[in-house]
Amino acid sequence: MRYAVMTTPIGPITVGCTNKGLAAVQFGNQVPREGTLDEQANRMYTEQLNEYFNGSRVHFDLPLDLAGTPFQLAVWRELLNIPYGQTRSYGEIAKTLGKPGAARAVGMANHENRIPIVVPCHRVVGQDGSLTGYASGLRLKQQLLSLETGQLLFT
Repeated sequence: MRYAVMTTPIGPITVGCTNKGLAAVQFGNQVPREGTLDEQANRMYTEQLNEYFNGSRVHFDLPLDLAGTPFQLAVWRELLNIPYGQTRSYGEIAKTLGKPGAARAVGMANHENRIPIVVPCHRVVGQDGSLTGYASGLRLKQQLLSLETGQLLFT
């Protein structure tokens, strides 16, 4: 995997790609040992993420290298359908997938999402609209949602 580290208003992000497409977005600047640093290979990905953070991109147009179980893949594909600035509950996602009792499984699939922001697991909230469960912390989830509604002041 080839990695690039970029600076964003929410801190450094490490972006990883394969020959198939974007495979990882990690919060922080750690490049795994098995990877190589290759800013050029990731230029398309970092450019679109920069556009997202500056407010000029509301939809990503990137090849993705998703790897997971069939259920995880179905959840992640459904996340891609949540419009910018909107949210869905875990239960709504489960119902859309034809598995109305699988809200917790949707949450676990979100937790395993290796491409946050682009596969927008931050747009999934509790049934009552509350912020719940984000692997990188609720503060970051709130920042991403606030960015999408035009309310974020980066501090």
